[in-house]
Amino acid sequence: MSAPKKSGNRLPFLDWTRGLAAVLMLQGHVFHSFTRNDLREGSHYILTQFIGGLPPAMFLFLTGVTLAFMMEKCERECLPMSARILTALHRSGYLFTMAFLFRIQLWAFGWGQNRWQDIFRVDILNCMGLAMAVFSVMAVFPIHERARYCVVLGIAVASVSPLVSQLDWSGVPSLVKDYLAPNPNLFPFFPWAAYLAFGIGAGSLLRLVKSDYMQTSMQWTAVFGLTLIVTAQYFSNLPFSIYQKSEFWVDSPGLIFIKLGITMVFLSIGYVWMETYGKSSWSWIKQLGSTSLLVYWVHIELVYGRWMGSWKEHLGIGGTALLAATIIGLMVLISVVQTRWGHFHWQRAPQTAPAADTVSKP
Repeated sequence: MSAPKKSGNRLPFLDWTRGLAAVLMLQGHVFHSFTRNDLREGSHYILTQFIGGLPPAMFLFLTGVTLAFMMEKCERECLPMSARILTALHRSGYLFTMAFLFRIQLWAFGWGQNRWQDIFRVDILNCMGLAMAVFSVMAVFPIHERARYCVVLGIAVASVSPLVSQLDWSGVPSLVKDYLAPNPNLFPFFPWAAYLAFGIGAGSLLRLVKSDYMQTSMQWTAVFGLTLIVTAQYFSNLPFSIYQKSEFWVDSPGLIFIKLGITMVFLSIGYVWMETYGKSSWSWIKQLGSTSLLVYWVHIELVYGRWMGSWKEHLGIGGTALLAATIIGLMVLISVVQTRWGHFHWQRAPQTAPAADTVSKP
C-alpha cells in the first residue's frame, strides 16, 4: 500500500476524516432538534448524542493538523519568526471573523426569537480562533521541537482544566469566563484547546514522516489511539482521583484522551479507506470534508432555524433517522454544487461544528 497522494498541501484521508465528523455532526444535530421529548431517555437517542459529541474534538484536532502544515510551510520558506506568527494570527482572525458573521446571520434570520447577546456566544469557531492565537507562538520553533512542545501543551491544557473549573470566577466578566472556564454548553479554551494543540503536534509529525513509512505510521496511530482509549477509560473509572473535583463530561482529562484516541483511530480508518477505494472512486464523505465549513453553516440554520419549526421535537426515531439521511444527502448536494460551480471561496482549514450534546438552539 503506497503513501497517500497529496493534493497541494492536503492529504485526502484528512478530508475523509473531516467528512466523517460532518456526518456524525449532522445526525446528532437532527436528532437533537427533532426527536420527541418522551424518546430522549431511550438508548437510540442517547447513542446518537454520544456519537454526535465526537465531531468537535475531531474538527479541532484536524484544524491543528492543518495549522501545523501551514507552520511547516512558513519554516520551509525561511520566513522570519515574526512573519510566521503573523501568518498564524491571520488565520486566527479569519476564524473569529467567520464566528461573528455566523452568529450575526443566525440572529438576523431568527429575528424576534434570538437575543442579540447570542452574537457573542463562545462557539467552536471562537474557541478555534482563541486557541490558534495562543498557540501561534509555536510557529517559531523547528518542526521537531514544535511537535514535542504541542503534545506537552495539549496534556497541560487537559490536565489543568479541572483546576480551572474550581477557580472563583464570580468577579470575572462573563465573556472572559465563557472563553476560559469549562462549561458544558460552550466551547471555552479549557479543555477544548487541548485538541488543537494535539493536532499541531500530530500534523508536525505527519510532515516528518517519509512517504514510504506512511502506512506503518498510520498503523501505529491506530494502535496508539486504541491504547489511549482503553487507558483513559481505565483511569477514569478508578474510585479515586488526583482532583478534588472533576466532572467527566465537562472537564475530565480522561474524556479528552478518550476522544483523542477515537480521533486517531478514525484518522487511520480514513487512510485505509482512501488508499483502498479513494483512488478509483468518488467519496461523498470526503466531499463533505472538503467543504465542511459551508455544510456547518447551512445545516445549523436549516436544523435549528425556523425552516421546519412544526417538526421540532415532534418526530419519532424512525422519522428523525429518515430526516437525518435526507439532510445529509442535501448537504452532499450543496457541497458538490459549491465545489463545481461555487464562486465564493470557503476556506477548508478551520471547518468545524459544535457537538450535538452541547449546542443550544440559535
